[in-house]
Amino acid sequence: MERLRRFGPGAIRTPANVITTLRLVLAIPALFLIVDLGSTWLTVGLWFVLSVTDGLDGWIARRDGTTRAGAFLDPLADKFLAVGGFSALAIRGDISWIPVIVIAGREVLISIYRSIEGRKGISLPARQLGKWKTFIQMAAIGFVLLPLTADLRWLWLSAIWVAVVLTVVSGIDVIVAARRQTAGEN
Repeated sequence: MERLRRFGPGAIRTPANVITTLRLVLAIPALFLIVDLGSTWLTVGLWFVLSVTDGLDGWIARRDGTTRAGAFLDPLADKFLAVGGFSALAIRGDISWIPVIVIAGREVLISIYRSIEGRKGISLPARQLGKWKTFIQMAAIGFVLLPLTADLRWLWLSAIWVAVVLTVVSGIDVIVAARRQTAGEN
């Protein structure tokens, strides 16, 4: 028996959307903490909460019913946190700007691509590889912020570059999925 959804697609004030909105609001002080303090338990603790609540809001949304507002806000929060986190680390001088440019560029280009394809009637929902990309990005930033790994520059730089590679691969995955969908219609 299918579970009754508490909220319809047009709902705005849902538990999942509240969590996502809080993630966006708390991202601002988290990014300032990263720039000002870098690797501290406070910074990594807040980063951990912001990262873990991404899965929580998704689980609640699937349980209670997904909404158009959530479909917009959740990826926005993810992108804001990831690009913001990498930018804050670059501002501090912990990482170069190259990962920031690649990650931000992918997010902008894929968002534009999804919009263009959407106008053609091609739906490109989040793919599993994209979800892994977000997880790895958040984890990579967490490695830099974690006091236990602060002196292991090789470790967290490796994590950063794994995140960059996965970011590019997941972007290609979205384009390939769109091409397959287009080929299936012809």
